[in-house]
Amino acid sequence: MAEKKPTGELHDLYRQMFLIRSMETSLLDLFGRGEVSGTVHTCVGQELSGLAVARTLRKGDLVFSNHRCHGHFIARTGDVEGLVAEVMGKRSGVCAGRGGSQHIYKDGFYSNGIQGGIVPVAAGLALALKLTNSDHLCVAFIGDGTLGEGVVYETLNIAAKWGLPLLVVLENNLYAQSTHHSQTLGGDICARAEAFGIETVTADTWDPMDLIGKVQETVQAVRGSGRPRFLRIDTYRLNAHSKGDDDRSAAEVRSYWEKDLLTRFAKEDSPLASRFQREAEERVAAAVVKAREAAAPEPPIPSAQAPSAPCRRWIRTEPGQNRRVVSAIQGALRRNMERDARIILFGEDVSDPYGGAFKVTKGLSSRFPSRVFNTPISEAAIVGIGNGLALRGFLPVVEIMFGDFMGLAADQIINHASKFRYMYNEQVQVPLVIRTPMGGRRGYGPTHSQSLEKHFLGIPGTMMLALHERYDPGAVYDSLFSRIDRPTIVIENKLLYGAMLSRAVPAGFTWEHIDEPFPTSRLRPKSKPDATVLCYGGMLPYAEAAAERLFDEHELACEIICPVRLYPFDPLPLLDSIRATGRLVIAEEGVSFAGFGTEAVGEIIEADPRCLRGLRRLGGPPHPIPASVALEQAALPDAQRIVQAVLELVHGA
Repeated sequence: MAEKKPTGELHDLYRQMFLIRSMETSLLDLFGRGEVSGTVHTCVGQELSGLAVARTLRKGDLVFSNHRCHGHFIARTGDVEGLVAEVMGKRSGVCAGRGGSQHIYKDGFYSNGIQGGIVPVAAGLALALKLTNSDHLCVAFIGDGTLGEGVVYETLNIAAKWGLPLLVVLENNLYAQSTHHSQTLGGDICARAEAFGIETVTADTWDPMDLIGKVQETVQAVRGSGRPRFLRIDTYRLNAHSKGDDDRSAAEVRSYWEKDLLTRFAKEDSPLASRFQREAEERVAAAVVKAREAAAPEPPIPSAQAPSAPCRRWIRTEPGQNRRVVSAIQGALRRNMERDARIILFGEDVSDPYGGAFKVTKGLSSRFPSRVFNTPISEAAIVGIGNGLALRGFLPVVEIMFGDFMGLAADQIINHASKFRYMYNEQVQVPLVIRTPMGGRRGYGPTHSQSLEKHFLGIPGTMMLALHERYDPGAVYDSLFSRIDRPTIVIENKLLYGAMLSRAVPAGFTWEHIDEPFPTSRLRPKSKPDATVLCYGGMLPYAEAAAERLFDEHELACEIICPVRLYPFDPLPLLDSIRATGRLVIAEEGVSFAGFGTEAVGEIIEADPRCLRGLRRLGGPPHPIPASVALEQAALPDAQRIVQAVLELVHGA
């Protein structure tokens, strides 16, 4: 610290540091009293890093912080009262108590408690700024422990390659919870960013003027160049990781208390330091009193449940145009991109001349060169970037080349996309579309032939659609783009792309669909049905072939129920059919255990326990999908197995 006593600017920084420290200390006290639940990660000792960054930012700049976000939030917004009420779980909190200590949103400030995952989201926010030709930037705060997360490096690569106005601030407090980074980090911290061509700067929180100067220069560099920078701030967390989990030596912690800026300031100017501390304590105490008096939040009304009203009217589905499904999807993407400039499409190999692994996006990058682009093989990062774009009002469409790769993006779907709207108290929406092909029967083998959609089915706050050729996939996308308000996963079965929409309907049957945006379709026999078959997506052609064979060869009529929207699921069309037949065969390509069909049956039994007299479930095998054509055909359910299941139900064979 400078030899002379701080004046002016530094006085103001010290005043704010006392405010943040007082608030953090008070929150720990409230936790000890049982007035705060969960956990509290304080930034005592690290206050200056957030303040130094916040003072250089402009209105319109964005910030994404982590689990240790309180100091960053106060530095950026000054809303002590809103934060205290939020951590205390009150309706007057900035997120009405839904987010709590780690999950906060206000005026362009975001935080989430998942390490690493916030970095691609911040990059998406930065991309949104770039696409709107803004001179603003986005700051992402991470800790040294976060350097163990692979998505950080995926994002640094993309940020450097795309030239995003992103400042990554790494607060190096030496510990990842209780583990010193000497046990977990190999190599140099800054060299990690430098490997991607990103310029780096190092400062610390014990030399305020040097830190302030370097932060200002770094922010100006990002703003002026529109390119990323990496700022390492060495600091030290004086309190435990969260509440009392501290195994560091007392001597080590004491040495940093003695080095602490506020400790030193109190020695150099005790009267002024006492005044700043008293003012801070009074404001925080008042905020606590106000929060105690505030009302508790009321539980929200569930918004993701399937409708409970009677089924809408059934409409006859005429055979589609003489074109393939891939053309229908491609046409829908093109016309919606022409209609809505907010739609941005990206993924691996989606640009021309390749146009995607299944050619769905062919021609789109030539038509929309600034809105369709290739990405590295970085599924987690590209979905995270989609999240950031969606938070800023864009309609990103992310293509995951094979559904088998969805697991690589699971964290972004489960812990980010699906949660932002709720935990930020409906202040944001995430209109993100994730398109991906699922299914086998092409000989691609164990890692490129799976149907993994069940692992993403039923995530609160999301929607899942499964396309099929009996209802125009282009119409599904038209409906989706016109009304999307949540993360939506669209399942496009691999064999579906080549299917013709004009295929004739089997004699003796009629295809119908419910009059709604994402309808359930049914194949209705002209005679009274003997059994119901539930399927979706790529299983529909096999179910239809089975129904035709059962009718022609066994004089049995089956009604097929095939929903487009798997979640939220509307069980009423299925329930009506089962009430008429009493028998149900479920045919899905994925493993049946804990699958879509299991959930559908659960809802049916819950609604009408006595309606179902017989049930058969057909699904994928309890082993990986083999590459051999013969083995793959034997492993996956087909028309013959559906026929046999129906015969067993009807005749007890």
